[in-house]
Formats: sequence, C-alpha cells, structure tokens
Amino acid sequence: MGKFITFEGGEGAGKSTQVRLLANSLQRLGKKVMMTREPGGSPKAEAIRKLLLEGKLAKFGPFAEALLFSIARDDHLETVIRPALKKENWVICDRFMDSTMAYQGAGGNLPPAVIKGLEHTVVGNTRPDFTILIDLPPAVGMNRARIRLQQTTGGTADRFESMDMKFHERLREAFLEIAKNDPERCMIFNGEQPPDELANHIWTTIVARYALAPKVASKK
Repeated sequence: MGKFITFEGGEGAGKSTQVRLLANSLQRLGKKVMMTREPGGSPKAEAIRKLLLEGKLAKFGPFAEALLFSIARDDHLETVIRPALKKENWVICDRFMDSTMAYQGAGGNLPPAVIKGLEHTVVGNTRPDFTILIDLPPAVGMNRARIRLQQTTGGTADRFESMDMKFHERLREAFLEIAKNDPERCMIFNGEQPPDELANHIWTTIVARYALAPKVASKK
C-alpha cells in the first residue's frame, strides 16, 4: 500500500535532493513511486507557481497568496496525488500544507485559523502520512541558495528567496512549532549534515517506520 510523504524546510534545505534519493531507495525495493512538488505538480498548479514565485501577486497580500496556493493544491490533489495514492504509489512531495502555514502564516502574519480553514476544505483527509522537516539555520540555507543560483545560468532569486533574514528566521520557528505540535506525523532532521548522511538517516527512519524489507527474489 502506498504512503504520502512530504518534505518541508526553509530555503536551501536540500529537500529536492532528498526527495530524489528517497524515491530511488524505495524504487530499489520495488515500490511504485511518484515524485511531485508544491506549488505546482500539475499543469494548472505549475501556472500558478510561476505567478507566485515571480512575486507578481505579492501586492495583494498573504491572504490572496494563501488562496492561490490552495487553488493550486486542490488541482494537484485531485489530478495527481489522490489518483496516485489510489494506485498504491508512494507519493513524495517537495512541500505541502505546512509550507503555507509557515510562509503565509508566520512569514506573512496571516492568522493560523484562516490557513487551517483552507487546509480543512482543500486537503480534507488527504493528509501526509509522514512529514520530514529538514532544519538548518537560515543563514546556512540562504548561502546554499545563493551558491545554487550562481551555478544556474540566468538564475535569479524568487520572491521568497529575496526576503530578509528575519523572514526566514520566522519560517524556521514556524516549521519547528508545527513539528512540535504534531510529533506523530512530523520528524525533524539536521539539514547541516552531508547529503548522503542525511539520506541514510531518513532512509533508516522510513524502513523502521513502515517495516520495509529488502525485495527477495522468488524461488524457482
């Protein structure tokens, strides 16, 4: 049976790398895996992602942003995530509902009750089975993000990468608070460790949590 696993964390946490490494490990066990991301993950949601990250809608405030994230999430769930879970895929998503609470809630000062209301309406029962929070100091993450941009031809910082350090410090505090309040779903991992060590730690946790065993060849 498939599981819904999400990765959360601030800018430069290395989520995308860890999503790929976890997917590879699951596939080696013969699991069907679908990797996706937010905002985005479906054609309509990707179009909204472009508008959000370019910052063209920032002038309308955090409530408008939260609404657009929710619209994108609704399409993502209906057209991608829920169908994949019904087919018993393991769905691994780079960001999900916790990012809205952190970015538009703590970062944009939108009341948590507003975000929870949107979450209840859009997400419903399709909540992650397990959320991996990659935590690291904002200064470290932003330095990684800058290096990544320098290595990308024509790369420019998006709306959220361009925010000041106080914004990113509030994000970190918000993610840690989310994990503290939902320990059965969330687990915090040290994002300052080397990527391969972090991947091993995550994999060991997943194997233990879901009692995964190596794929054994059938006897003839």
